[in-house]
Amino acid sequence: MAETPHKRPPTAQAFVLAELRRMIIAGELEPGQPLRQDALADRLGVSRVPLREAFKILEGEGQIVYEPHRGFKVARLSLEDLLEVYRIRQLLETEAAHAAVERAGDEVLEAMKEAAGEVERAAEAADILAMTEANRRFHFVLLSGARMPRLERLIQVLWDATDTYRFIYYGVPANRQRVEEEHNLIIEAFADRDAGRLVKNLDQHRDHAVDALRAFLERQ
Repeated sequence: MAETPHKRPPTAQAFVLAELRRMIIAGELEPGQPLRQDALADRLGVSRVPLREAFKILEGEGQIVYEPHRGFKVARLSLEDLLEVYRIRQLLETEAAHAAVERAGDEVLEAMKEAAGEVERAAEAADILAMTEANRRFHFVLLSGARMPRLERLIQVLWDATDTYRFIYYGVPANRQRVEEEHNLIIEAFADRDAGRLVKNLDQHRDHAVDALRAFLERQ
């Protein structure tokens, strides 16, 4: 079993869910690969009960799919799915950005800067998994500033469903550099409390990722 860099989650189900997500993002479990419950339970050192519960959550997120008489397998990457998720994210995150500009304090700005620094350090080290995690922190610091927990939870589900795509995107050095630059623009717009510019920068940030991933998926 591959060791994770973080503290083990407090419950078996949380641990299994975190590990399966990590394995999918890192490509240890590939798109279309069958998920054998006995083998995974042995690998993770757990019973099949928390594994089944984690499967239900991942299926709801669209990260794995169930086929009758065949069982679960990792979902294949889909341009159509990616475009739908990112369009919904655009709508929800635009609302969150406007609210964050009005409601968030300076502590959100400082936390964004700190997370952006983590993204940059991970990018320089070409640590894609760490960059993916730091990037999530950066964006959800901003989203938390909206003080709309239901909205934040909805966006969380969308992010969970597309982490694999971000891992692919960050695999290209030029994309990692672009992410750093775009994060700085997002920080500047938020610091100026300019909601229009913040939304524009967030839109461009997503669009660049979609364009690169579209090219990748079409080559597949």
